[in-house]
Amino acid sequence: MKKDWKNILKPVIDTYWGKKIELDYETPFQLLCAVILSAQTTDKQVNRITPPFFARVREARDVIDMPIEEIEEHLKYVNFFRNKSRFIKETGTILATQYEWILPNDLKLIQTFPGIGVKTAKVVLSVLYDMPYVWVDTHIHRVMNRLWVVDTKTPEQTDKKLDTVFDTPTKKIIHHPIVLFGRYHCTARAPKCHTCSIANDCKYNNSKKK
Repeated sequence: MKKDWKNILKPVIDTYWGKKIELDYETPFQLLCAVILSAQTTDKQVNRITPPFFARVREARDVIDMPIEEIEEHLKYVNFFRNKSRFIKETGTILATQYEWILPNDLKLIQTFPGIGVKTAKVVLSVLYDMPYVWVDTHIHRVMNRLWVVDTKTPEQTDKKLDTVFDTPTKKIIHHPIVLFGRYHCTARAPKCHTCSIANDCKYNNSKKK
């Protein structure tokens, strides 16, 4: 029998209901920049370094005439800042010159832009357009495998599998709660199983009892 994961995960959804992405931004282009910067960098670090940059860059058009060296200077305290600076400048230029500054609501299309992979694409489209995407980071990959929602080796495998596990309404509400649950409760080391509301359904927790 197929498990009712939406019901099983309801305590987690209820706990983190209404909480959104923890990256700070004011405009859609700033969100895109922040998500690009967050790859292999914590959201907290991104939020520390972006205020001066976002004071200069609000829309895609703002990076067209901005020297790459200036962008790098703003972003030098995140991992792979040179590549990310180039991605932001090139993608911003494409959006400003070809799409009237608007990020297209098209998952496959925006993955053709520099620096935008499937994870970044799903994050941005979900937040901006309420699209039913679950973008799999290390937290979702860990939680989904601990619960045995999936049995996968990589986040990429989990991403593909979850597309078939959850229905569209569930996909629209599940991502942020699971990310925050994994980030603050079901942590990689020393998860708080003793206070977990879904511990009885967790393969990882039940395996510890044996």
